[in-house]
Amino acid sequence: MTTRRQVIHAIAAGGGLLIGARIVGRDALACETGEPAVLNTFVRIAPDETITILAKIPEMGQGVKTSLPMMVAEELDADWSRVRVEMADADPSLGRQMAGGSNSTPLSWNQMRYMGAAARAMLVAAAARRWGVTPEACLTVAGVVKHPASGRQATYGALAAAAVAEPTPELETLKLKDPKDYRIIGKPTPQVDVQAIVTGAQMFGIDVVLPGMLYAALEKAPVFGARLKSADLAAARAAPGVRQVFAIEGGTDLTSLLPGIAVVADTWWQAQQARALLKPVWEEHPTATQSTAGFAALAQALEAAGAQRVERKEGDFTTGFTRAARKVEAAYSYPFLAHATLEPQNCTARFEGGKLEIWAPTQNPEHGRQLIVGALGLKPADINIHLIRCGGGFGRRLQNDYMVEAAYIARKVGRPVKLLWTREDDFQHDFYRPAGWHFLKGGVDAEGRICAWRDHFVSLGGVDGKPLRSAEMPTSEFPAGFAPNYLHELSLMQCGVPTGPLRAPRSNGIAWAVQSFIDELAHAAGADPLAFRLRLLEDGPKGRLEGRFDAARMSAVLRQVQKASGWGRTLPQRQGMGVAFHHSHGGYFAVVIHVSVAANGEVKVEKAWAAGDVGRHIVNPSGAEQQVQGSVLDGLSAALYQEVKIEGGRSTVSNFHEYPLLRIDTAPPVEVHWSLSDYPPTGLGEPALPPVAPALTNAIFAATGVRLRRLPVDQVALVST
Repeated sequence: MTTRRQVIHAIAAGGGLLIGARIVGRDALACETGEPAVLNTFVRIAPDETITILAKIPEMGQGVKTSLPMMVAEELDADWSRVRVEMADADPSLGRQMAGGSNSTPLSWNQMRYMGAAARAMLVAAAARRWGVTPEACLTVAGVVKHPASGRQATYGALAAAAVAEPTPELETLKLKDPKDYRIIGKPTPQVDVQAIVTGAQMFGIDVVLPGMLYAALEKAPVFGARLKSADLAAARAAPGVRQVFAIEGGTDLTSLLPGIAVVADTWWQAQQARALLKPVWEEHPTATQSTAGFAALAQALEAAGAQRVERKEGDFTTGFTRAARKVEAAYSYPFLAHATLEPQNCTARFEGGKLEIWAPTQNPEHGRQLIVGALGLKPADINIHLIRCGGGFGRRLQNDYMVEAAYIARKVGRPVKLLWTREDDFQHDFYRPAGWHFLKGGVDAEGRICAWRDHFVSLGGVDGKPLRSAEMPTSEFPAGFAPNYLHELSLMQCGVPTGPLRAPRSNGIAWAVQSFIDELAHAAGADPLAFRLRLLEDGPKGRLEGRFDAARMSAVLRQVQKASGWGRTLPQRQGMGVAFHHSHGGYFAVVIHVSVAANGEVKVEKAWAAGDVGRHIVNPSGAEQQVQGSVLDGLSAALYQEVKIEGGRSTVSNFHEYPLLRIDTAPPVEVHWSLSDYPPTGLGEPALPPVAPALTNAIFAATGVRLRRLPVDQVALVST
């Protein structure tokens, strides 16, 4: 039985129950005025039966604005056709409001369900009081409370005002539904914003318009963090429509307000035209000496010199490697990547009477609030942040540099201001997925089992000697614990390029190197790559390793994708299938990819299969399938085409012609399968992506015999000779 302490602990993980945080003052008049009755922080019910559920997590296409209200509605026993979803503002009292790390579902699962159950209990109590019966004698069905013994019933809309007067129920009195009785959770449900999206409604940050609003463009140094030396501010001020032009001193924190020049005008086009007249000169900056080629050369030198430190050691790698029947050595590397959100960074701000109002497409509003507090010296309570739907995020909008920039400019100008970046700004001033280098050695014994594994990970660090954001490699990464004589080493290169999380941070690069090298060891052992992986998993530790990795769950998804893909069938010449798996963000995924490689080296992905285990419930199967399909296509796009090169301390990518995305005519069908397990549900935005790149390059090897060890895919290396 679940104890009160367990329930409270589970709810706290979601940011607090908030059942008692009820808005009062107008509810007694609800029936007379037609206004909704507020049952708790997340639930309002109007006399016309409209149920409004508050969505607290930022929406960027992952479907959380639909799936979390579905949890509330399920336990409320609502009629989903009557539900309307309203986006919350940023409010610390609502608990965690960050969309990142695939945490929205696991951290909200209990909180949202208990909010719905509490509202349902109050409605039942109101009906029971009205009829003079016990609440236990009543039941609910799709927005109606019924008393079967007498045949009486009342709709939620008719009971809502009275329900507000009922005491807030104690946690231990709330009984959640048996999953077999779910009518909403587990049913494919369109996103609540679908109609607005397809009809072009103004709902993204880029669409925000305020009365008297001006537009801002911001010029920043191409070398990250360089200070302004000089510029022709007078020429820009004289341009048509320009209201103000001013330099921003900024600081050295790449995540906050950096040096730059703001141009504010009546229209965004006028601001951009004036910006082109600035002719800025920037001071010298240490990062200007850094480049992609320089990092690669230094990584090789660090490998030759020996690792700076040991991160994890089990057994004796040197002895195990020496005694191996077959040995493999390989160096894998992956590049910096940009987020390339289709909606460029933007923010609208208004500063009046010492208070700031923000309209931001952000994944992490509280981080933005704190940046503004630090840069402008405002009190947190004087900053009101409206959450606007993001046109893509992928981790980029966890950083709120654009928010603090808009806030600074709006306070300086004294008018509402929309700051809108160009696509070139977006590529130039991203927080890139960090590049990485893995120098691997491994051996298999006479029985074809891994007997030694060494990974010298060369990554990017700061002046503090620690890895940059998303440039870490956890010491528990697979195959730690599964390979005897295991050695994980680390060396860091100082880097001034801003980095940050990109969909499945860390895992999106690490999985490629690890799963590709496992494939190499499988071939060295003369084993089928999928069977080799199953054997590795099944020979390893049982149960959850170090509280994270469960080999049985991974084996199940691997067997599932094996069956779904028809693994092992004979394919035509220059066609192949590759497999990979990875555990991240609470999810277990295995991917198989089928490719054909033309004589000119062109790679065509024929089909992809993904199998995943994210717990016992798929809240919204429609959204879940879309998340996995999107992850696979996103992973293919990056592996096939994408790279941000750094030269002279700056990005050389300016727009999509230099950073291609997968197009409709090259996107393969993606078949998704689920392996349900008896664990609470976890998120889906990220865990399906990491296995994609290694499954792709492993398939290319199967088709051509060419082992690719650097991304993106080099088609020249695949030309038939």
